[in-house]
Amino acid sequence: MAGMSGYERTDRVYRGRPLDPKQFEDDPEKDYNRDMLRPLPLETSLPLITEDVSTDNDIAIKKSIGAGCGLVSLITENLLIHPFIVLRRQCQVNPRSSTYHLVPITLIPVIVRLHQTQGLSTLWKGIGSVLLVRGLSAAVEDVISKLTPWPKEFNRESSMKAFGQHLLLKCVSIGIVAPFYSASLVETVQSEIASEKPGVLDIFRDGAIRLLEVGSKGRLIPIYALLTPHVTYGVAKYLFALIVRSVVSRVMWLRDRKLQERTGAYSRDIISEGIMQDIELHSTLISMCAADVIFYPLETIVHRLHLQGTRTIIDNLDNGRSVMPLLTGYSGAIDCYRTIVSTEGALGLYKGFGALVLQFGINFLVLKATKYILTEIGTMFKSKPKVVKTPQNIYYGEIY
Repeated sequence: MAGMSGYERTDRVYRGRPLDPKQFEDDPEKDYNRDMLRPLPLETSLPLITEDVSTDNDIAIKKSIGAGCGLVSLITENLLIHPFIVLRRQCQVNPRSSTYHLVPITLIPVIVRLHQTQGLSTLWKGIGSVLLVRGLSAAVEDVISKLTPWPKEFNRESSMKAFGQHLLLKCVSIGIVAPFYSASLVETVQSEIASEKPGVLDIFRDGAIRLLEVGSKGRLIPIYALLTPHVTYGVAKYLFALIVRSVVSRVMWLRDRKLQERTGAYSRDIISEGIMQDIELHSTLISMCAADVIFYPLETIVHRLHLQGTRTIIDNLDNGRSVMPLLTGYSGAIDCYRTIVSTEGALGLYKGFGALVLQFGINFLVLKATKYILTEIGTMFKSKPKVVKTPQNIYYGEIY
């Protein structure tokens, strides 16, 4: 190598002093009482702690929490809030009530009196028929979708033709179920102390009778005359709830995504799974609440038309201790609207609105409580970080 010519390594130097190479000829490993710097053996090195986080169990817990919240929400919507549906409908169809129950507080003493006079079961009347109507509606939609090219569901990628066919399916199914809805409405509002308790399957008999009564019988409005307001109400409410649900879910998704991107912790696995479950539940609840509030006056009109001429006796919710018959003489939806506004005022269209507030308040509280409880339970079963010790080479001096 250039500049190294003539150089021979003949001497060993230790700390600036030359060593005699003969000292190492007999035993190269011998230190000859001199200080040597040696590394520690590998097996005596200090450990390095690392974490191995398992995500499979966490994903399963998140899915279980979402499924549990969905199940509780379904039970709440179909069972727990039924008493408020009964109170709300009884207020809506009563044209002679002086107390409108626009706020929840006025309903509390009425509920107490009904419990004292008729028992708590009076608030659960008609629940069987309500569930049968919902099941019948789903079954009719399923059958029609199989017999026709009309889709039962659609998404953003569906064409306008498919969307129109889907709405047509909704219109036909709502119209077919209308007579049985009318029979179910009677069961939910009639007083138990002044009427015979209906059987489980009486809804099908009463619905068939209502369907066959094509002519005018007294003040009873024929079912074909009720189809236009009934179907309009059902389809308009469905479309509005669909739009609100889509908008709310989109806004909640964008807000959460921006929040995660701002914190630099955007996740695509566990967090996203839980977020989508929350968005689905909350957007559905918000859309249902918004649709019921907006279409409450139209629901009042439709319910009064359904019950006209049925000779139904309802509980008097002004005091909760007496009963009264329903006596109305509306010629149609427009006449019903004008009569309510002229005789009961504009707020007459919102009779029983306090029961709706209680209904969604209980629904929201149950959903929040369920999510909190399931989250706490899931935290106990959540996998903990696994500590693994691996060797690390650390060298330091030792004086011999």
